[in-house]
Amino acid sequence: MDRNTVIGVALIFTILIGFSYFNRPSEQQIAAAKRTRDSLELVHAEKQKQIIEAAKLDSIQNQSVTTLQSDSLSSSEDDARREKFGVFASASVGKEQFYVIENNLMKVTFSNKGGRIYSVELKNYKTYEGKPLILFEGNTSKFGMNFFAQNRSIETESFYFTPSDSVADQVLNGPEVKIGKEGIEKFNETQKGDSKTFSMRLFAGEGKYLEYKYSLNYNSYLVGFEVNTKGLSNIITTNSNFLNFNWNITVPRQERKSQYGEDTYTTIYYKYQDDDVDKISTGKSGAESLRTKTKWISFKQLFFASTLIADEAFPSVDIKTELTQDDPRYLGNFNADVSLPYEGKDSESIKMRFFFGPSHYNTLKQYDLSMESLINLGYAIVRPVNKWIVIPAFNFLRTFIDNFGIIILLLTIFIKLIIFPFTYKSYHSQAKMKALKPEMDEINAKFGKDKPMEKQQAVMALYKKAGVNPMGGCLPMLFQFPVLIAMFFFFPTSIELRQESFLWATDLSTYDSILNLPFTIPFYGNHVSLFCLLMTVTTIISTYLNSQTQNTDAMPGMKTMMYIMPVMFLFILNSYSSGLSYYYFLANVITIGQTYAFRFMIDEEKIRAQIQINKKKPIVKSKFQQKLEEMAKQKGIQPRK
Repeated sequence: MDRNTVIGVALIFTILIGFSYFNRPSEQQIAAAKRTRDSLELVHAEKQKQIIEAAKLDSIQNQSVTTLQSDSLSSSEDDARREKFGVFASASVGKEQFYVIENNLMKVTFSNKGGRIYSVELKNYKTYEGKPLILFEGNTSKFGMNFFAQNRSIETESFYFTPSDSVADQVLNGPEVKIGKEGIEKFNETQKGDSKTFSMRLFAGEGKYLEYKYSLNYNSYLVGFEVNTKGLSNIITTNSNFLNFNWNITVPRQERKSQYGEDTYTTIYYKYQDDDVDKISTGKSGAESLRTKTKWISFKQLFFASTLIADEAFPSVDIKTELTQDDPRYLGNFNADVSLPYEGKDSESIKMRFFFGPSHYNTLKQYDLSMESLINLGYAIVRPVNKWIVIPAFNFLRTFIDNFGIIILLLTIFIKLIIFPFTYKSYHSQAKMKALKPEMDEINAKFGKDKPMEKQQAVMALYKKAGVNPMGGCLPMLFQFPVLIAMFFFFPTSIELRQESFLWATDLSTYDSILNLPFTIPFYGNHVSLFCLLMTVTTIISTYLNSQTQNTDAMPGMKTMMYIMPVMFLFILNSYSSGLSYYYFLANVITIGQTYAFRFMIDEEKIRAQIQINKKKPIVKSKFQQKLEEMAKQKGIQPRK
């Protein structure tokens, strides 16, 4: 910066200072300006104060109007509730809350809305998808009383009950339970665990209520259920001797969908107080009106059941099933309208129990209520085989062995040992029949097809002379056939096999699949069961070996039928329990082994020589035959030579 620039800046700065000094206001002007500014600020503050006061007044007025409107609306709603529900009006509003009580076997969830059992989960089981196994859930079920009170229809599931305990989650503990003792009440008598009583009350005024009382013990599938009324004699209409309890659930699918799976077994079972167990027909929707005293009703699936049991009896029950076979999530809807006795007293109690658990034979049988009939053990002629032979042997082996494939193998060997003497006698009889083949050929050539009666008489005379019993080969089948049929019912319904794997089969209670087909073969399915194939092949081999010891020339169609049957069973059992096909396969393998063993043990030439000796012996008549001949002679009838 040069000297001229510096001088110029200094002159400008001096001029500005001088201008400011000579033009500053006087003290009078400053005082006047201050008075004017203070006056303006005072006016502005007053105006702001007026605006705030006006806003406060508007707010108070609006709040008063809103409060009046709300009070008017609330009063109107209360009046409507009192008009609709009467003394139960105060319980018609609330917030739904859940309470869980669980033991070592199940988890029971209660809801204060309706005071009901909301859901039940069985802790030791899973669905076929590996998810928690829940028998039913609150959003797909109904549970509550329906009755008239003060000429108003009351449905308890719409009201909010008051719980006896505010603790949301409670766990019942106890001693360790061994395998096979789950849910066994005798175990609980000596090895006691925790127990819990929990109640829900629907109040109708001071000291007046409807109560649902529940009780649950450690290691038990039972839930005690008690309906109590207190002080409701002048509230509940007394022109009826019954209160209606409605129980409705949409049944979730627990197993893999198959042709002979859950859809085949799911229905409602019931037992009259003094009669046998009955059911609504499976495979289709149906309804029944039970007008005789009923002991229990059960919503039955393939392996699980939800059962309501009366301490005394239900006067009448209306049940209904609506099946939905094409639904991938649900099997159908079950409904039961149960009449509960009511006398109109000031205080009454109706006691019941729920059973939520597996359809396990020993578990159900312990209650002595014929609930084991929920398990389909077959027709009357084969049911004792399952009850007294198969199930006891199976349970005995289960206590020592965890592998169910090995258990089935040992069970097969055990059954084969029982019938071994009869099997041996059958093969011996067939060997005798085979030794008579030359004589049989002579009879066929002599009489031909034109004289069937004479041929039959000649054959029977030959059997009698040679000392051969033509029915001897049927004796082992007579013993073995009930066992085979019993197994046909046992394996698909045995919960012990559920989700138990062996070799390539992931679940022995349903079919095994080594190949899923992109199409469906009629009567066969859309998959290939290897156990079923092995069973079919070994059945054909066993049939072939058996035919070599039998004379089927007289019945040529019989030989063809013997080979058609295994093919038919291939179609029938392809979608059946893999445990059943595995058992039949093992039985065939053992039978084939026995056949070869008998061939070495039995000398057919020796048998033929003995038959020739027997033919030379005089025929010994039985005392009965001798008596018949004597009676015939007395009447002048000569016996045929």
